[in-house]
Amino acid sequence: MRINGTALLVAGLVVTIGAIAFPVWSYADRSGTGQANVAAGTVNTQWGPLTAADRDLIVRVRLAGLWELPAGQQAVERAPSQAIKEAGDHLIVGHTDLDKRVRIVAARLGVELPNQPNEQQQGWLQEMTAATGAEYEYKFVNLLRAAHGKIFPAIGTVRNSTRNTLVRQLASDANQTVLDHITVLEKTGRVDFDALANDAVATTTAGPTGPSAPVPGQVVPSAPAAGATGDVGTTSRPSPGAPGTVNTDRPDPVDPVDPVGSEGVLR
Repeated sequence: MRINGTALLVAGLVVTIGAIAFPVWSYADRSGTGQANVAAGTVNTQWGPLTAADRDLIVRVRLAGLWELPAGQQAVERAPSQAIKEAGDHLIVGHTDLDKRVRIVAARLGVELPNQPNEQQQGWLQEMTAATGAEYEYKFVNLLRAAHGKIFPAIGTVRNSTRNTLVRQLASDANQTVLDHITVLEKTGRVDFDALANDAVATTTAGPTGPSAPVPGQVVPSAPAAGATGDVGTTSRPSPGAPGTVNTDRPDPVDPVDPVGSEGVLR
């Protein structure tokens, strides 16, 4: 009887521990969790897992070119000012290059791409087409600047989390192009930063963080320079170029349909 009683006690403890531990072990696989949601839309490729977020970025990069290329061409042709013409030139060059890259990535990963801008983007093009003079300059600059500002953080999120090497490279390329376009649009002097800020805070729920507001007239102590200590030899140089410039000099991709050279970043 003692042995049976002990056995029953041990069995009861095992069942109890199992009941407590099972939800912990299985939680990551339960429907509704972040990991389960990612896994549900993920397919394996030779370049690494391809998530729904990865595919969304691929499509968004393609869509950006489908409306920004004609917007850039319109700006060059209408050329209300040299600054607008320069911005249009950057849009054409940047998205011609980026579109080639995204088509290569999509073909290798089996992602179907759209062939025309979405309804919202078509509406933006119509707004610009209908405008003239100063109104055209304002709409061209601010519609494009707002669109670039919204995809900028999305690129960073995917670049940070993707496990797919092709998507990671595409995100890096898109990041350079978008930053270049943001920079050249701001150089026109027509960006409505107040409107951008108001649009950004309209969807923000968290309170501001960081240091307290500065006191007018109060001089804050100068921060000491940060750097390595001791005799450390370095060979690299800072990545950013001169203020207001973005380096987009990178190897051309190899397009199986339209080869552009022997050197490419996507293999």
